[in-house]
Amino acid sequence: MGFYDRYILPRVINWSCGAKPVQKQRQKVVPLAEGRVLEIGIGSGLNLPFYDAEKIDRLIGLDPADEMLAYARRESATVPFPVEYLALEGENIPLDARSIDTVLITYTLCTIPDAIAALEGMRRVLKENGRLIFCEHGKAPDEAVRRWQDRLNPLWKRIGGGCNLNRDIPALIESAGFAIDTLETMYLPSTPRFAAFNYWGSATAR
Repeated sequence: MGFYDRYILPRVINWSCGAKPVQKQRQKVVPLAEGRVLEIGIGSGLNLPFYDAEKIDRLIGLDPADEMLAYARRESATVPFPVEYLALEGENIPLDARSIDTVLITYTLCTIPDAIAALEGMRRVLKENGRLIFCEHGKAPDEAVRRWQDRLNPLWKRIGGGCNLNRDIPALIESAGFAIDTLETMYLPSTPRFAAFNYWGSATAR
């Protein structure tokens, strides 16, 4: 891992993912999590303040970046529920089948190399009545914006730690065996349009 990936990129991600429009999106979805929760891509712990502590039995945070988990561990010292960390890729979830009530994933599907494999793993660990709660940026509905996403994506992916601008989030979720129950979309304000289109909602295993 180079100097940029180790020392610069974690700070860039923490700053961009902590921007006010993104934080407002987190406020919409994170409080929906309940029971035994698996957060994929917990990163620096930006979601931690938004959990409804009365609804959480235990939180398991998975992320491959030790540099980001160091931030999260400091944040979790202030929350009133137990938090466990797994320094692993999203495609590797070492939990028993049907052992999780809620899987939460925010601004992470854009980066996981094999998003379908990761989502299939999430479906495997969810209980029969469990839910996937998601909030992601991705492929825009407007052709002009999509063209810019496609043009910029190779460079963006290199400087953004593997982040893709143009993934079709609902299609990925459904391809992994989920049925989307609720779905909302919008362009985030005060955000470059090529990176601003958001999808959020919930899904259950088919």
